[in-house]
Amino acid sequence: MRQYFAAKADYPDTLLFFRMGDFYELFYDDARKAARLLDITLTQRGNSAGQPIPMAGIPHHSAEGYLARLVKLGESAAICEQIGDPALAKGLVERKVVRVITPGTVTDEALLEERRDNFLLAIAAGKNGYGLAWVDLASGRFLLSEAATPEALASELARLQPAETLVSEDVAWARFVTELPGLRKRAPWHFDGDTATRQLCRFFGTRDLSGFGCEGLPLAVAAAGCLLGYVEETQKSALPHLSGLAVENAAETIALDAATRRNLELDTHASGRSEHTLLGVLDHSVTPMGARLLKRWLHRPLRSRELLRHRYQAIAALIEERRGAALRDTLRGIGDLERILARVALRSARPRDLSTLRDGLLLTPVLRSQLEGADNPLLASLVAQIGEHAQTADYLAQALVEQPPALLRDGGVVRSGFDAELDELRTLSTNADQFLLDLEQREREASGIPTLKVGYNRVHGYYIEITNAHSARAPTHYTRRQTIKGAERYITEELKAFEDKVLSARERSLMRERALYDSVLDTLNAQLHALKQAAAAVAELDVLAALADRADALNWAAPELGDEPGIHITRGRHPVVEQVRDDPFEPNDLVLDERRRMLVITGPNMGGKSTYMRQAALIVLLAHIGSYVPADAARIGPIDRIFTRIGAGDDLSRGQSTFMVEMAETANILHNATEHSLVLMDEVGRGTSTYDGLALAKACAVQLAERNRAYTLFATHYFELTELSAQYSGIANVHLDAVEYGDTLVFMHAVKEGPANRSFGLQVAALAGLPKGVISNARRYLAALEQQPAPATAATTPAALAAPQQMGLFAAPSAAERALREIDPDELTPKAALEALYRLRALL
Repeated sequence: MRQYFAAKADYPDTLLFFRMGDFYELFYDDARKAARLLDITLTQRGNSAGQPIPMAGIPHHSAEGYLARLVKLGESAAICEQIGDPALAKGLVERKVVRVITPGTVTDEALLEERRDNFLLAIAAGKNGYGLAWVDLASGRFLLSEAATPEALASELARLQPAETLVSEDVAWARFVTELPGLRKRAPWHFDGDTATRQLCRFFGTRDLSGFGCEGLPLAVAAAGCLLGYVEETQKSALPHLSGLAVENAAETIALDAATRRNLELDTHASGRSEHTLLGVLDHSVTPMGARLLKRWLHRPLRSRELLRHRYQAIAALIEERRGAALRDTLRGIGDLERILARVALRSARPRDLSTLRDGLLLTPVLRSQLEGADNPLLASLVAQIGEHAQTADYLAQALVEQPPALLRDGGVVRSGFDAELDELRTLSTNADQFLLDLEQREREASGIPTLKVGYNRVHGYYIEITNAHSARAPTHYTRRQTIKGAERYITEELKAFEDKVLSARERSLMRERALYDSVLDTLNAQLHALKQAAAAVAELDVLAALADRADALNWAAPELGDEPGIHITRGRHPVVEQVRDDPFEPNDLVLDERRRMLVITGPNMGGKSTYMRQAALIVLLAHIGSYVPADAARIGPIDRIFTRIGAGDDLSRGQSTFMVEMAETANILHNATEHSLVLMDEVGRGTSTYDGLALAKACAVQLAERNRAYTLFATHYFELTELSAQYSGIANVHLDAVEYGDTLVFMHAVKEGPANRSFGLQVAALAGLPKGVISNARRYLAALEQQPAPATAATTPAALAAPQQMGLFAAPSAAERALREIDPDELTPKAALEALYRLRALL
């Protein structure tokens, strides 16, 4: 227990798994917590201060499953192993913590989701914003960026979705940070910039960090220093796969804030069904590393026209030259090389990891041949990046058996013929039975005792057994080892020498096999950089092949990226809705340009307004990850950000109502949208009273059209907003069509020019199943409202019905009133007055 307390003192807030023989044991509060979380038995051992010591344990050979459950719960575990040899130890076997497993630092296959990145993130706060550094230990990627505002930080957190986050304990963090899973507060000195620079230079073996492009990013460097210190503290091993830093520049990407990622349902859906997300439709990658790369592309759309065009061309080559299907068949045989190489670097790779690496490398020549002659610079670059690894593949084929066991401790990993010493030890161990049979026969003939036999037990080892009837005839060179009922057991010098040799042969063969396995890891680590490059190229090929498969199967088209401002989409479709609905999807066009920057969209609920808006954003986003798009054609000018204000939901934990959430998201858009931004606004102002909402909706629309000048799709049920097209340049009306047949409402889902003439709210309510009596009363209230001069969207309370007549809210700035203001009755002749009256009538 003194040994346990010494180890536990260094990890007071971490569950300590203390190795005792074949079990990991936990004590005191750790035992109570583990018993509750893992549903294992809480027992007790000995006593301390007169009280039993609580204890809970798990078998060491099945620890992975238990650790995986803890990691998913956000817990960490310090693994305290026996590092001494029990056979040689005098007194207690030496133990020490060899690794700390935390949610952000796991690398074991059983503890990770194979198609999802697992990021450890550090955030440094400063006067000029925030520095971010994150690492995926399971792949060896180490990246930096900076965020200037809390909104930008929230956007990055929504993109990265870290498994564990390190922050300074002396900063008052916003709630969206404090509510992150796996949040760990560190002392402020962990984020010291000068210390971080020295630490990173030492780790990478450089004089400074200029080669990594870190100039001008002091907060990101500070975060990286904290991150590196934490990784070294938990892994307690070399980290050769972290070979450098990469900086992500926000100017290189199309910005998506947290609300936009959520509203566009890129990879999560309220139903929990992945097929209802954009990633669910796109992800036909066949390797786990390809799936992870595709998700990173989806959350980080790029602005580099040249790179995106190379991707379009690569997809075109795979489709037109019919290379995609064969390529994907080959890729199916390649495992998760990226994570296997990380485990090789950390020296935690298991035998089956190496056999998967071997099989993958053996397939790389096939990949190269399948892409040979492809007339595309990106594919040619990836072929070169894969490189030649025949020598490494042959080496692994010679070193490993075809199907190695799961664990090295079981032996039988190294192929016979690879090492002469190992072969000799194995031969000695496997030929023991024949030697004993031969010895038994020789001793019977030499002694003349027909019942003599040679045997073995675990307590006394090998022996020669002679029954009591013949024990007097035992040769003099026999030494008595044991007396049992009815017989005597003996040992000879020859048998003793054989025993020593055989009993140690198994152990020595396992030791030799471990040494050979370590040498294989050494050989692979010497080629780690080239192997990581090959894995990255294979992942990108997988993504391109998956996008080509989707484009071909779903009839998507290559977009055109131009320098002329605007978005022109011909017969665009929603990529997800088209796949999950049974009915044919109605395509629609979209035109936004310098003369037409805002579309005010009206039409009935369920008519397709939200689908039309979202499909426009998704088509733009797909174009900027390098994918084909669901449209007959798409021409897209420069885009810097995509904003969405869609849906309703409150956040009671933060004291925010539905309307407050709506206004906060709207404020973010109005402050940050530019003339190159795409903005989706759905039902702004509906969370408050009619006139307040109407006034806010109009003010927001005017701001976006006149000041932000963003490309805006503005869906609304306030028909008064359709007047904006006559008052402001750049605004046009479109509507989603619906037709009423008797009591039945048919949604046409077709976008037409001009405003809608009806909302069909009561018909939609009837379709939703409201009681007929309610619908009947609503029709009566509506008829009464329509007799009032107030807008049809006014409240339906008795007070409203009895309210005095009011002018329409937007009557003042109408074209008719402007013309009327210009008339001076004293100057008009009767004929001119009559003509003016006709003009005013026409304006109405």
